[in-house]
Amino acid sequence: MERRVDVAAPAALVWALVTDWPRQGDWVPMTRVERVDGADGVGGRFRAWTGIGPVGFWDPMTITSWERGPDGGGRCEVLHRGRVVRGEGEFLVEAYGADASRFTWAEVVDVPLGRLGALGWRLLGPVVGRVIDGGLHRLREVAERSR
Repeated sequence: MERRVDVAAPAALVWALVTDWPRQGDWVPMTRVERVDGADGVGGRFRAWTGIGPVGFWDPMTITSWERGPDGGGRCEVLHRGRVVRGEGEFLVEAYGADASRFTWAEVVDVPLGRLGALGWRLLGPVVGRVIDGGLHRLREVAERSR
């Protein structure tokens, strides 16, 4: 799954926002994030609670790639290591001039439960996509207000 949003804010600001792990709850729906260690960059670890109230799951992640661009953007890849979500994720921030950028969020996950999980993903995937789109809209609002 890959989603993107154009933002009327500098790439450095968007990068700082999307890689401020504890602040992801400001824009990622139904999520709160905790650092496991203080590190940013390769090897850094954090975990996200996805759910509503006590119903949900922890998604532990390790940063596997961290590249900053000269334009203030960058690319961060993570490995999802949880029981529910396993696979890879990527955040990419690209500059489009001094005051505009594009944020791309991509996920390649291993769906659990075999055929049942694949069927569930086929049914829920579009809903998950719309939820992520809502989060990206919120990210754009937060970033553009922070300018």
